[in-house]
Amino acid sequence: MQEYWIRWETWMRQHAPKLLNILNPGVTYEAVESLEKLIDSPLPADFKAFYAVHDGQRKARTGLVDGDLLLSVEDIADNWHYWQDLLDAGTFTYNDHPIASEPDTGIRNSWWNPLWIPITSDGFGNHLCLDLAPAPEGRYGQIIALWHDDNHREIVAPSFREWIAAYIDAIERGDYVFVKKWGIVHKGTSFNYND
Repeated sequence: MQEYWIRWETWMRQHAPKLLNILNPGVTYEAVESLEKLIDSPLPADFKAFYAVHDGQRKARTGLVDGDLLLSVEDIADNWHYWQDLLDAGTFTYNDHPIASEPDTGIRNSWWNPLWIPITSDGFGNHLCLDLAPAPEGRYGQIIALWHDDNHREIVAPSFREWIAAYIDAIERGDYVFVKKWGIVHKGTSFNYND
């Protein structure tokens, strides 16, 4: 997984060198083990190898993943606790029945599942998650989109490796550009890229 960081850092050096300053050092084995104990599940090997190089990013206005923060393991745990607290409080039930979502085939029909592990955040309760409890048609470790106020649950990529590979390919192709004022933004937006 180091190759993806090398490619991403090369892109940063060429297009947005200040982004290098918001990368955390690699995560410790103990921190990963603590997260696995918290969620009561092993994390995919590719995820752990990727985070061994950089433990996501520091909290900053600029998000590394399409404008969203690439969460550190500590921030993953904090976001997981937030969702778990809502689940424990009965927020995702109505008249004693679980609130259903509209998931893509391969995702469980839940509003949130404790084995949906947030890895990105837009700061408004929306995430990309590692899905460690897929429906029978899904794949362990697939990446899914979770919107706090929308019931659709979408498969973004079949695995962490395929997700990060596709994102790095898109950055290198120029599908995403760095805009100092907005962070990394998809080309299709109407922002002035010279800001």
